[in-house]
Amino acid sequence: MDETQSDSLPPLTAATIKRAQEGLAAARDRDVRHAMEKTLDRLDPLSQEYPESRASGRLRRFVLRSLLHALFRIRVEHLERLPNESAILAANHLNSIDPLLLLAELPAQPYYYVFGDGRALYNKWWKRQILSFAGGIVPLDRWWKEEKAVIEGAKRDRADLVELAKSIERDVPTGSDMPTLRQLNRIARTILMRGEGIILFPEGRLGTAEGKLYLPLKRGTSIYALQAGVPIVPVVLIGTQDLYLWKELTIRFGEPLRFPQSKRPKRQEVDAALEALQAALVALLPTDYQEPEGLKLCRYFLNHMLW
Repeated sequence: MDETQSDSLPPLTAATIKRAQEGLAAARDRDVRHAMEKTLDRLDPLSQEYPESRASGRLRRFVLRSLLHALFRIRVEHLERLPNESAILAANHLNSIDPLLLLAELPAQPYYYVFGDGRALYNKWWKRQILSFAGGIVPLDRWWKEEKAVIEGAKRDRADLVELAKSIERDVPTGSDMPTLRQLNRIARTILMRGEGIILFPEGRLGTAEGKLYLPLKRGTSIYALQAGVPIVPVVLIGTQDLYLWKELTIRFGEPLRFPQSKRPKRQEVDAALEALQAALVALLPTDYQEPEGLKLCRYFLNHMLW
């Protein structure tokens, strides 16, 4: 099976357009924006408006394991490769459940923070309540693949999508502005300096197929690792693209990747680290994944419960 995916976008179905509309609504929602800003203020060493609050790693792990093991059969391969020190876990990304799955199986210490899509995490009131208690989240701004599909469709021949595309470009932050990038850099550096860990999804979006990576990978993973002098641990998740009750899901850890620390990494250093990470992830991916056949209970609910 081909282990990469090109810059493909989902087809412009009614479901894709509806999802883009939901994303726009979340971007305009004051409660969502406030929750994201408040969370970042709690973590930013230059803006400690609120004290950081979070559940213990032990409690978080217990709750997530209890829930997920009741729904799925979870297989963990080579957990012993995970170093007992500050590190960056870099994983492929197929479903919104992926960060919860990782947190359920990681040791309680060191404590890991998840860098994840803010609108997907905070778009429902009950999610905001849970995350306000649990903590451990660094929300990111980025366009969803459905929003990109709408924008591209409007540029081609879909006149009915022009207004929606304009609204997305106007109201949905991309997270690529320099103040945001500097703030995330400060937060990442602070977390790693404290001896804690970070979970990143360097594809920058949800993939669309098992056994494939969405390329190119984002450079933030290697930049954070080089600046802090911490290892990158490649991790692949297998089986999460399509969920149903009691499905077997696999977490496969790779050997840590270590690079010389560089406070101001050069582009070639960043690219070399990123190439090593890509190769390690590709080597861990399944080459012959076959989606199981048979009865798939609660399939729609489990695939959409975190939307």
